[in-house]
Amino acid sequence: MDLASPLVWAQIISIGLMAVALGLDALSLGLGIGMKGIRKLDILKISVTTALFHMIMPLAGMRMGGYISMLLGKVATMCGGILLLLLGLHMVYSSLRTEESKSYDYRSFLGLTLFSLSVSIDSFSVGVSLGMFAGDVLLTVLMFGVAGGLMSVIGLLLGRRVGQWIGEYGEALGGVILLAFGIKFLL
Repeated sequence: MDLASPLVWAQIISIGLMAVALGLDALSLGLGIGMKGIRKLDILKISVTTALFHMIMPLAGMRMGGYISMLLGKVATMCGGILLLLLGLHMVYSSLRTEESKSYDYRSFLGLTLFSLSVSIDSFSVGVSLGMFAGDVLLTVLMFGVAGGLMSVIGLLLGRRVGQWIGEYGEALGGVILLAFGIKFLL
């Protein structure tokens, strides 16, 4: 990888923006959990698990997307763009819904797994889209993992100090970023 190449930097910036957009789910849910009060050890466990899921889910999606790309060729690019558009729309819609979701114990193994899976499932779908394009898999997976873990830590720590309004806007912002990338892939 030639770091002086503008294409490499464009890829790093694009993947970084997607990683942050997907990490906003972890930030927003972390805010909610953090506002209930949380120990530092629980913050560490949740953040590490979230980072792992943010690496595993897009990797699985990229593998599937690569296979789909082999089968469909150029149609796969359009499918990837449409998938990002739909995912972005869903994130914006979810952030605007006002219904209350059922709470679970994030300290239990099941609760920790459900939290990490719920904030990483979008990464699988984006991974499918990215797998349809030839990209740097290791860079993508690492950036997604780091962003997911950091956003989780930030959300959990900030949740102890701020109001609930940030969580709603965070998920909406992530959806808008994915919408923009979906449009870019379609054009």
